[in-house]
Amino acid sequence: MTMNKFAGLALAAALACGAASAARAADVVRHTDPASHFPIATAIEVPPGASTIYLSGIGAPAIDKTAKPMTLAAYGDTETQVRGALTRIQAELAKLKLTMGDVVQMHIYMVADPKLGKIDFPGMMKAYTEFFGTAQQPKLPTRSAFEVAHLANPGWLAEIEVTAVRAH
Repeated sequence: MTMNKFAGLALAAALACGAASAARAADVVRHTDPASHFPIATAIEVPPGASTIYLSGIGAPAIDKTAKPMTLAAYGDTETQVRGALTRIQAELAKLKLTMGDVVQMHIYMVADPKLGKIDFPGMMKAYTEFFGTAQQPKLPTRSAFEVAHLANPGWLAEIEVTAVRAH
């Protein structure tokens, strides 16, 4: 085999691998319940060869720098905190060259808002739906929301961890 034929075969193989990689990215399958309008996937299938990226729990940044640190006054209500945490997650994903559309699983840990005496699920959903299930970003992750007794930062009402997938 001449060097030109070998180079041509190598190029063809490389292009085929690239096409296979692109096909794998399209193979992330998000199952939803067509009868439900709730903005989460019921299941997600990840193709072989994809990398799984786990982001540690992230809370909201302080919005009032004059408030006493690690207090509710410093971080705001649940809606504000979830929006802040998701914005921080979006920035962390961007550092990895990923987007919110690459998120396949989310866990949201929430404590009761002392003003409400319970978790603010509607407030969480209002912020969540700004990032998922939109015209700009329609891909939905699987998601669980939990009420917990406490979070590490006593000013946080929510902490979010996500899993994302990158096709190779």
